[in-house]
Amino acid sequence: MAATDIEGAPRSGDRTLAGGGLLRAMQSRLPLLAGVGAVLAVLVVTLLVWGPGMGFPTTLSESETPAGERTVTLERTIRGETGDAIDGSVDWLTTRGDWLFDGLSDAVGFALVNIEDALKWVPWPAIVVGLALLAFAVGRWTLMGFTALALLYIGFMDLWENAIDTIALIVVAVAISLAIGLPLGVLGARSTIADNVMRPILDAMQTMPSFVYLLPGILFFGLGKPAGIFATVIYAVPPVIRLTNLGIRQVDPEVVEAALA
Repeated sequence: MAATDIEGAPRSGDRTLAGGGLLRAMQSRLPLLAGVGAVLAVLVVTLLVWGPGMGFPTTLSESETPAGERTVTLERTIRGETGDAIDGSVDWLTTRGDWLFDGLSDAVGFALVNIEDALKWVPWPAIVVGLALLAFAVGRWTLMGFTALALLYIGFMDLWENAIDTIALIVVAVAISLAIGLPLGVLGARSTIADNVMRPILDAMQTMPSFVYLLPGILFFGLGKPAGIFATVIYAVPPVIRLTNLGIRQVDPEVVEAALA
């Protein structure tokens, strides 16, 4: 009598497929298992040799006992040395580079003052009407009405001069950001190496809050508007680089070929 498969029992082919799937799953988890094993091995060794509560060593000092035996002591003194080195580097940079930072501050201040004077020369009704019409051109009547009411509110609150100063600061910061970001974006789009180098730097810059950039701005440019422009530029440059790079890379190759033909 011919043997027949029992209904519902797993066949040999199914068992082979299941075994292969399990093997592939285990192989995919080998790096994770190896990492866990390495961590456990280091943990066991350090607990057996040094015990719990082991501090992080920074320097090694070697000494000799009266009996002539050499001992190695782990000390943590590099923190002060590192701090002194950083302080010395910052002092050297601010002292030797004062001509550069002063020149940049004077150039930014010159542009800022001229833009402020130009904006303050224009009568406020012309600015309100012009910005309202611009809002209508890019939006709807609601955006136009909101823009006009917001500008009138600023004027009635006696904050018009401060608003003009802020607009001038933004204009200068945007101009500098575009001047820096557009060429770097084009470079990143044309060169994969440059893109790979800039990508982690841009990620770190966009991770930091904008207030952090005020610290080096104040350190190198002092208190004032140039420091604020410096922080704004550093915070605004990464999006310009990324969007320029992305826009160039997404251009259809056929369009580029037609343009070059």
